[in-house]
Order: sequence, then structure tokens, then C-alpha cells
Amino acid sequence: MEDTSNQVKEQEIDNTDTRTGLGWVSLGAGLAGLSVMLGAFGAHSLKARLTEKKLATFHTATDYLGYHALGLIAIGILMYVLNAEISSKLNRSARWISAGILLFSGSLYALTFDGPRFFGPITPLGGLCFMIGWFSLAYSLFKHSKAQ
Repeated sequence: MEDTSNQVKEQEIDNTDTRTGLGWVSLGAGLAGLSVMLGAFGAHSLKARLTEKKLATFHTATDYLGYHALGLIAIGILMYVLNAEISSKLNRSARWISAGILLFSGSLYALTFDGPRFFGPITPLGGLCFMIGWFSLAYSLFKHSKAQ
């Protein structure tokens, strides 16, 4: 009876990790689609309306949105494939990268469209979130590979 109870608990943990991993894949895919949409919008609709500098800022925000959306997809797939032991650490990395997307790309979009100047100092915080996310991912995967 006890073995069955432990198997059910392990299955529940695995299902949670699978759902969480697929959730990151889904979010990443949606954000990747958004980056394509925003890129097309910038290339076709904003080119005549924005200064060269603001268009470059918009382009940077869109590029970073797309790159990090792909990163979220990769992390979600890793969570789906690897065991539950590392999933919480990968989840933490995905959260940092998501915060980076919001702060970095979000502040650049706000600045592009003449948002309040306080968004300027927020951009580097988004970059810091990106770095923490990527370095924590690298560290977690390195430790996991050594334990295997």
C-alpha cells in the first residue's frame, strides 16, 4: 500500500513539472509570436513615424523579446525532459528571464513612445534579470550534469 502511495505522489510531482514546463513553452511561444508581430509593426507602420533613434530602441526591445522568448521555450522543454529535482531551479531561471522581458523590453517600448523618463533606469534592471536567469540556468545545469 505504501509503494502505491509513493508512486501516486511521484506521479503528481511529475505531472506538475510537466505542466509547468509546458506552461513556459506556451508563454515563450506566445511571446515569440508577439515579437514577430511587433517587428512587422515596427518595420511597416512605425518607420515613418519614429525618429531613427526611437526606431532602433523599438528594434532592440523586439529583438530581446524574441531571443528570450526562445529561451523560455528551451527552459520549458528542459523542465519537461529532466527530472523533478532540477525543475524548481529551472523554473526560477524562467521567472528571472520573464522579469527581464517585462522590465527590459517593456521599459524600452515605453521609452520609444515617450513614456515617463523613470523607465530609463528600469532597463538595466531588466538586463540584470536576464543575466541572473541565464547564469542561474547555466549553474543549475552544470551542477545537474555533475550529479548524473
